[in-house]
Amino acid sequence: MIRTANIGDLEAVVEIYNQAIDAGFQTAFTMRFKPEEKVGWFHEYTPDRYPLFVFEDEGRIKGWLSVSPYRKGRHALDSAVEISYFVHHDYQKQGIGSDLLQCAIDACCELGYNTMLAIILEPNTGSSRLLEKFGFERWGYLPDIAEFDGIRCSQVYYGFKLV
Repeated sequence: MIRTANIGDLEAVVEIYNQAIDAGFQTAFTMRFKPEEKVGWFHEYTPDRYPLFVFEDEGRIKGWLSVSPYRKGRHALDSAVEISYFVHHDYQKQGIGSDLLQCAIDACCELGYNTMLAIILEPNTGSSRLLEKFGFERWGYLPDIAEFDGIRCSQVYYGFKLV
């Protein structure tokens, strides 16, 4: 079941995010977070503007997706949002990412946005495949902008027009 996250989900959300940090090349963060460090971040999400969704099954959070402002404060870009999503490593390749992404597309349409963006690291081919499956297109490329333990990689911008 996909639902809007509540503060009780924060520990599981951070656990999943820390898995992505540990794996490398899935987020540009390199240091793990503690749940208490993400409380302020969590409260930036509201169902009526910028939702944070969780995929819950049998009482366990198996993945999450956030809808965030793109370039916050630049009002000419208010109709564009950035999505981020992560699935617990034990539950990848089970359709959870697809379900979360479809939920986000539907929600963003209902909220009146016209553009969705996803910014990923190029080695994250699983995310590339997921985004392309839903019709996202590669709109931008920042070569060798990130570095993980001396290994450089590029960042890729994917975009999707809702209208």
